[in-house]
Amino acid sequence: MRILVTALALTSLLACGPNPADPILTVASPDGQLAITFLLDEGGRAAYRVERGDQVVLDTSFLGFDLKDQPPLGAGLQVTASNTGSFSETWRPVWGEDSEILNQYHSLLVELEETGAPGRKFEVEFRVYDDGFGFRYLFPEQEGLQEVVIMDENTEFALTGDHLCWWQPGDWDIYEHLYQTTRFSEIDALALRNQPIAQTYIPENAVNTPVTMKTDSGLYLAFHEAALYDYAGMTLKVDKENLKWVSELVGAADGSKVTTRTPFHTPWRTVQIAERAGDLIESHLIVNLNEPNKLENTAWIKPTKYIGIWWEMHLEKAAWDLASGKHGATTENAKRYIDFAAANGIPAFLVEGWNTGWEKWREGQREGIFDFVTPYADFDLAGVVEYGRERGVSLIGHHETAGAVSTYEQQMDTAFQLYQDLGIHAVKTGYVGTIIPSGHYHHGQYMVNHFQEVVEKAAQYQIMVNAHEPIKDTGIRRTWPNFMAREAMRGQEFNAFWPGGNPPEHTVLLAFTRMLAGPLDFTPGIFDLKFPKYRGANQVNTTLAKQLALYVVLYGPLQMAADLPENYEGNPAFQFIRDVPVDWHESHVLNGEVGDFVTIVRKGKGTDDWYLGSITDENARQLEVELDFLDDDRAYTATIYADAPDAHWNDNPTAYVITQEPVKKGEKLRLDLAAGGGVAIRFAPTN
Repeated sequence: MRILVTALALTSLLACGPNPADPILTVASPDGQLAITFLLDEGGRAAYRVERGDQVVLDTSFLGFDLKDQPPLGAGLQVTASNTGSFSETWRPVWGEDSEILNQYHSLLVELEETGAPGRKFEVEFRVYDDGFGFRYLFPEQEGLQEVVIMDENTEFALTGDHLCWWQPGDWDIYEHLYQTTRFSEIDALALRNQPIAQTYIPENAVNTPVTMKTDSGLYLAFHEAALYDYAGMTLKVDKENLKWVSELVGAADGSKVTTRTPFHTPWRTVQIAERAGDLIESHLIVNLNEPNKLENTAWIKPTKYIGIWWEMHLEKAAWDLASGKHGATTENAKRYIDFAAANGIPAFLVEGWNTGWEKWREGQREGIFDFVTPYADFDLAGVVEYGRERGVSLIGHHETAGAVSTYEQQMDTAFQLYQDLGIHAVKTGYVGTIIPSGHYHHGQYMVNHFQEVVEKAAQYQIMVNAHEPIKDTGIRRTWPNFMAREAMRGQEFNAFWPGGNPPEHTVLLAFTRMLAGPLDFTPGIFDLKFPKYRGANQVNTTLAKQLALYVVLYGPLQMAADLPENYEGNPAFQFIRDVPVDWHESHVLNGEVGDFVTIVRKGKGTDDWYLGSITDENARQLEVELDFLDDDRAYTATIYADAPDAHWNDNPTAYVITQEPVKKGEKLRLDLAAGGGVAIRFAPTN
């Protein structure tokens, strides 16, 4: 029996007796191009299959679980009922890449029960969109299955070929590895085990998500998850022999993966599917699979640009701790940053190293070392906040936990209350180091729940969160819009201290991999790209124009002008950073190939201005873009910040030119990108 579902309301399709005849159920996307088929094999094993047009995208992929002190769950099943439906809405995010998002899908819910003892029940729910699909498991309350300890979730994604992959290792503690480009059969995550990063744990030949692939027929696939709550983060094991991904949840010290009780449901397992690489970036699948906003009052949630006492520590110009003799977070230095921000229309500034305890961390201690309410003697917290308020510049707080989670949780209310009393509405958190208490990992269930506790607690005090060393984004920004940004990648700071820095292709790869999960805090805007005064052996491997383009390409609602103020003063290119918005009305990807180049345009929310960012890898490129995104019947002035003809990411990175030319919709524009370079453009309507 094959059923193509296009119903506009929830409809019962099947109510089988105790011995159904191997039902096969199919649900299609709203445009009819994508179809998911659910089936049971001869052994009663639950599986699904994915087709797009006449092309098989995922072959028969089995589903199931290993539970502690119970037999495996996944075979000997029967379908007891199934329901299909359709849903369509247009919703408005508090902030984001687009001011309106269409959430339209067809769904299939399959109820399953074991034919023999112990007769356990669960459901599989599919939602199929034009740009991909998600599915999750739901476990109802039932006798014999109250307390549940998941030892493994055995979700499969059976590939149809040895696809080209852009991946990073399935590390249970960090997302700060460089992305690799190989065929699926060549993935070797274990070879990256011993990198000297702050903490790393790679137990399997697996990859972190999102992971992006391209088939030989030119189809793009991206695997991830959505709505991760009270569950372990998912990595994907590499089964080279059978050409399939198999879910591998991040574990705990006792070998278990998830401890819960019925009723519960898992996060959505997601696959984005596109014929054009840029469509992966434009997809809203991940946020659409999350629940609507839970916060009634969001007036205090404001995307913003900021500067801060941060980069100078990575350059070793200053230090986080007072005992070093070159403390960066002094009252005098903070006022210098505030004055610069006020003079340049930057609404916020970050101060790291303001609170006591950093000496102990430098000495190797971590548990209980930080006091999140007591400033160093040379930093007048209340005075700095007031100085900024008088000049229209707000403080972004900083809480580095050193991975000592229980210590932070004990102080969280007091710390957030202090920020609320001072009128501070944003905090950057950090979790460098292995997690304390021991036995937990950054991406396991314990930390998923901790990060959720932080964002909900912060919302009570009207505080936005920018988390570093976090759990990956799975779209909960829709539900909790105060969870603004996350690091969850190898950021700009690696250029200051990591041998060789980030390669020129890195940010191009981020746009098609990490950014598919959600907003990131990459901290762009470095103008002094080789910083010989400080770390002469290191450098940023881009051109200056590419640093400008990153403000458009790498989306984040909290965007930092990351360089030292003195490196911006008197530089005409800084005007682009002054102008570029951080909240958008509309976004489009004009072109791109994963790891090679990408061009994105965005229209500022509340303005008529459009902004373009285009970046390339180590290869120079000429790209031609059509200006069809511009509004009809309007003339624009394009202010173009481009690589100079002799610019090069290594040989001449700071060479750029600024030009202006009139443009209008329907015209074409040539973009000249140097090796490792980029171009940033503001399109302003001509008055």
